[in-house]
Amino acid sequence: MVGRLMYLVDTNVWLTALLTLEKADEARRFLRSVPAEQISITEFSLYSIGIVLTRLKKPKLFEDFISDTLEESAAGSIRLDLVDLKRILQIQRQSPLDFDDAYQYVAAQKHNLVLVSYDHDFDRVKPGRKTPGELLIDL
Repeated sequence: MVGRLMYLVDTNVWLTALLTLEKADEARRFLRSVPAEQISITEFSLYSIGIVLTRLKKPKLFEDFISDTLEESAAGSIRLDLVDLKRILQIQRQSPLDFDDAYQYVAAQKHNLVLVSYDHDFDRVKPGRKTPGELLIDL
């Protein structure tokens, strides 16, 4: 995929689109504008989305999300290994990121992905993050 940016989409972007939160239209336009093979999600995000949606009594929405995002599209799924988990702890010691943010950060760095997030905490680490709205301008 030379010349094409690859993206790691953070949990909050998926949930914004799924739950029709503020900026849902922007998140959905981004997700529709980028070919699925250029988008990845971590297993951590997948589980977090599952927790949120089932707590909200929306298991069908989670099931549809799994089907649409992972089974029926070319979106990638990222799982970190034990060495990466230790790297998360190192990042936490050196930055203001909490565990879930450090997980996304390490996954993006490991796979050379642009981190797409609404979380401002990523603005305090290099290379930071891009919002769906910022990326829509470039698409």
